[in-house]
Amino acid sequence: MPLTRDEDIAELLAGARTIAMVGASDRPDRASYGVMRFLQGQGYRVIPVNPQITGEHVHGEYVWRELAQIGEPIDIVDIFRRPAAAGEAIDEAIAVGAKAVWLQLGIVNDEAAERAEAAGLKVVMDRCPKIEIPRLRLPPVGDA
Repeated sequence: MPLTRDEDIAELLAGARTIAMVGASDRPDRASYGVMRFLQGQGYRVIPVNPQITGEHVHGEYVWRELAQIGEPIDIVDIFRRPAAAGEAIDEAIAVGAKAVWLQLGIVNDEAAERAEAAGLKVVMDRCPKIEIPRLRLPPVGDA
């Protein structure tokens, strides 16, 4: 089952340092743009993934085409994709050994979430860390 208890979500966020953002945007009017900036301000390293702007930079970070190119451990894959497309991102997250997948507000894909959980990943659906972090009163993360 996806994480729903405040304690579980807080534990996931507190234990994470690196977040890959699938569907990151370089457009200030897009939600992912603001969420990425917020997460960086909270001390997370956020690695943007978007095949349409590969090779560019968003908030100082190189944009990758796909998760497999990143080549370093990923704690959470934050997914800004339509529910039908979220499954592909979840399958990539499983393949690269991410610890968790986070589907943004309005994104629910139960079948893909079940695949992630079966592979040992934690799952959060239909929530936004930019909302959850202040709501849970989580402090910024520090260097481990």
